[in-house]
Amino acid sequence: MMFNPLTGPKVFAMFAIGFGIIITVNLTLAFQAVATFPGLETRNSYVASQSFDRDKRAQDALGWTVSARLVGTGLVVRILGQDGQPVRSAQVAGTFGRATHVADDQSLTFAASDEGFRAPVVVAPGNWNLRLVAHAEDGTLFRRRIVLREMVTK
Repeated sequence: MMFNPLTGPKVFAMFAIGFGIIITVNLTLAFQAVATFPGLETRNSYVASQSFDRDKRAQDALGWTVSARLVGTGLVVRILGQDGQPVRSAQVAGTFGRATHVADDQSLTFAASDEGFRAPVVVAPGNWNLRLVAHAEDGTLFRRRIVLREMVTK
């Protein structure tokens, strides 16, 4: 059995093709990562950091315990005060979406119900985040990120 000799141009072609594949895959993954994740949490992190500790102390002073769950086609948020009783007077809104991109984000306005605060949502299987914003009676801003996982049931 006779093989063609390994020459310089053949070795160069093998290296060029191999590195070309590696570079193409890396560039594709990098562009996909940048295109699907906005990366912006706040416009100016320095300005936001100036009031962070004060805002956190005010939020902690409320003593609220928050839970969220998906019920049918709705999202129910339950807020309990320091006394363990449901908080009814809060204004509650939020954004419900995927953790990695904003394409599926849904802006929510909650209405008070017997279960807590309820808003309609469209959910597919996967990992979802609720970025909750509530205002207490005294005007204190309460923010919380809650992770929800919608499982496929058969």
